[in-house]
Amino acid sequence: MGELNDILERLRVSLGPLDGDPTELAGGITNRNFRVTLGGEEYVVRRPGKDTELLGIDRDAERIATEGAARLGIAPAVAAAFEDCLVTSFIACAPLAASDVAARAAELAIVLRRIHDSALALPASFRVTALLADYAAVLAKRGRAIPAPYARAVARAGEIDAALARERACACHNDLLAGNIIAAADDQRLMLVDWEYAGMGDPRFDLGNLSVNNGFDDGADERLLGAYYGAPPSDAQRAALKLMRVLSDVREAAWGVVQGEVSELDFDFAGYAREHFERIEATVAEQPFAEWLAAARGGGDGQAA
Repeated sequence: MGELNDILERLRVSLGPLDGDPTELAGGITNRNFRVTLGGEEYVVRRPGKDTELLGIDRDAERIATEGAARLGIAPAVAAAFEDCLVTSFIACAPLAASDVAARAAELAIVLRRIHDSALALPASFRVTALLADYAAVLAKRGRAIPAPYARAVARAGEIDAALARERACACHNDLLAGNIIAAADDQRLMLVDWEYAGMGDPRFDLGNLSVNNGFDDGADERLLGAYYGAPPSDAQRAALKLMRVLSDVREAAWGVVQGEVSELDFDFAGYAREHFERIEATVAEQPFAEWLAAARGGGDGQAA
């Protein structure tokens, strides 16, 4: 706790003295987060995990994205930022299960459109194929052979990337797990937290990432796409969502492999990677993957103007 105490002492100058003991918040698998009261106000102090820059995280982009999203009313306000921490306002909220997220798919589509349609520019890009190459370089530098499922996943990512021509890049969240979506206790307004993977990328990745991470069924996917595009979705838009679900699993699987090498947190990263590799291969084997590729290629970018 020595480093946290040093941070709290620095924060005392701008936010006020500590009241009570910090409380560690559960659930994170990359960083450590603490709920603290400073100067009579509650905050969350976020401490980065070890070597998180190797995961494709840009802390400047995280701060700028959080600040921009807060201005849009879809993220907690940033109270302070140092190289070794990000401090945001604590928002009283109820945790959302994946089923709760799916039930509110249309609302989340509007939240995502707000960040995607903003003029927010981030100093980091996000593209899964580039991230996979970076992750492979990390593994090679540490003398770790590329697992066969990883190589197969890279091939699938290449097929998807080729089918989904990128027409525009915008600020995206890129990590839409249920734990990163909160409903404010006072008005149930949906907000997004943990913007550490934010970057300029394809907005359709956010849609697929949200869908697969929260177990959306076809009905939830239709609500998501319909609200996002403001019209019944086209076959190309449906296909793009299906492909981005696969691409999201590719990222998660590769992330799990690298985290198993660099993280000091007590978490089964190997099991996490294996689960996602297996889901990729099952999806491609059991679903009309080639048809999705063809539909995406034939339908243009599938994005809203």
